[in-house]
Amino acid sequence: MQWKRITAVAATVMLAAVACGSPSSNNGSGGGGNTGNETAQEKATDPTAKGPAKEVEGAKKGGTITVLSDVTPDTFDPTNIYYTDGNQIGKLIYRALTQYRLDEETGKPTLVPDLAEDLGTKSADGLTWTFKLKQGIKYADGTPVKAADYAYAIKRSFAHDLYDAGPTYQLQFFKDGDKYKGPYGPNGANYAGVETPDESTLVIHLAKKFDDLPFYAAFPMFTPIPQAKDTQKNYEQRPMTTGPYKVDSYTPGTQLKLSKNPNWDPNTDPVRHQYVDGWDFKFAQDTIKAQRQVLASSGPDANALNYSNLDVSLLPEVKDQSQLVKGPGPCTITYPMDTRKIPLDVRKLIAKAHPYDSWRKVAGLNPNDAPPASTILPPAVPGFEKYEIPGLTGTGKGAEDDAVAAEIKAELAKLGKANFELSWYYSIDDKISTQTTQLRKQVYEKAGFKVKAIGVPKAKIRTFTGDQDAPVNIGKTPTGWCSDWPSATSWMPVLFKSDAIALGNSIGQLQDKELDAQIDKIAAMDPNAQLKEWSKIDKEILEKHLPALPLYYSATNSPVGKNIGHAINDMTQGLPEFTSMYLKQP
Repeated sequence: MQWKRITAVAATVMLAAVACGSPSSNNGSGGGGNTGNETAQEKATDPTAKGPAKEVEGAKKGGTITVLSDVTPDTFDPTNIYYTDGNQIGKLIYRALTQYRLDEETGKPTLVPDLAEDLGTKSADGLTWTFKLKQGIKYADGTPVKAADYAYAIKRSFAHDLYDAGPTYQLQFFKDGDKYKGPYGPNGANYAGVETPDESTLVIHLAKKFDDLPFYAAFPMFTPIPQAKDTQKNYEQRPMTTGPYKVDSYTPGTQLKLSKNPNWDPNTDPVRHQYVDGWDFKFAQDTIKAQRQVLASSGPDANALNYSNLDVSLLPEVKDQSQLVKGPGPCTITYPMDTRKIPLDVRKLIAKAHPYDSWRKVAGLNPNDAPPASTILPPAVPGFEKYEIPGLTGTGKGAEDDAVAAEIKAELAKLGKANFELSWYYSIDDKISTQTTQLRKQVYEKAGFKVKAIGVPKAKIRTFTGDQDAPVNIGKTPTGWCSDWPSATSWMPVLFKSDAIALGNSIGQLQDKELDAQIDKIAAMDPNAQLKEWSKIDKEILEKHLPALPLYYSATNSPVGKNIGHAINDMTQGLPEFTSMYLKQP
């Protein structure tokens, strides 16, 4: 999944689900970490969980929560959601086959049935999964949800020419996923990978084993969509919602307003609540201004929150630590380089020149919620092993040091790459993005590089950086990643195989057949046998290919208004958890 931010200060990631492994594995729970030395999070499932969700002690009903967001989700179409903030907001309006329930005391996630009655049943050969569906579910307009709606939503996800930002495991694992192009063509109705033998059953056929399918089924992509209501690119304006809230209005890049869904049945939902009357999301806000408003909590701002991590300059203004939602996250943020355009020797010099320490300060990062990274996998992934490659520790002065700058300039000349051009996009209307770009430009030019920084509006930054063939060679998304579920199978095959470029998921646009074969070999192993092998691949990718510079591991440290109750961390997203919040004084 890509992370919520995609500026020069932080990277992107789509939905970051942190529950790992397969339901057939031993259940359990473990600690999620973010500093590099905690134990990896373990898998946890509860296939018998039922609604309603346990009530939050002291919760009250009524009022509207305002979200002042400095970042701008690019879509609310359930098929196309893949950033963590889109996923978190999506939980308010969409229900999927499965979902994560957070432990009230530890915050650890457990995979539970959502719109499915169970977590799926796998065939003996592992190529067929059968989900029993809950009956009596209705959309916000009162019309019944049908089994065919789930099948149609899955078919819709194959129209990757229209929905190019969403998750893509179905293209790799589902039967005929490499051939089927979605429901809109002449033969679109005919897809052998999914069937609904009756109104209570959904069957998914695979091309190869995918034991993590129940975890994948927690994505909004698996929410039902009635074919007759599919307006394609306009669907996000008036989607058919099944969650506790429905969409009243949506102005892309600016605002999303939600109100109560009168047809949401809490007795069928083991995860969500409907405490507040509505939500008002305001996007593209100034970071410092928005966070300062939330901390001050004057008047209506007491009912507001900001889901980005607190800028380090505002730490002195925090008078009450309860106004900060803290906890572990599932992401690693990187600085990616297009390996098709930048030779390996030059990529190594880019790494040597990067001003990690100053960049962290200019980016407003707090070491407590953004610890330096030296690996691709974050500590919360089972099998994580901490290692450090010299010069790739997420720390150091880089070419700010005169001697280092001189060395790099000399090495570029020796390689015949003097004045090698580095190019990237940045947000012209985002102060931090502008400042970090100025810093990098200054340092890289000092080291003998030529820099071309292209400014674009913040509301469009994800579109520009998401183009794998964009005319830049640094910073294409994903510029970081969060676990789709706690397993390296939601990292290595998705990010570093050659086909990841076409799928829009490639960190560094790597194309290496030998690496592809290694990744496929490990992915075919027993899940427990994979653990040590993924860590080896992690290190090999940085040593031999260097597609990106590890910057930091994610953690949550977000400001909330004083009147917001039950503001807790959702470690599956690395964000405040929305569905259980309430207002202390509605």
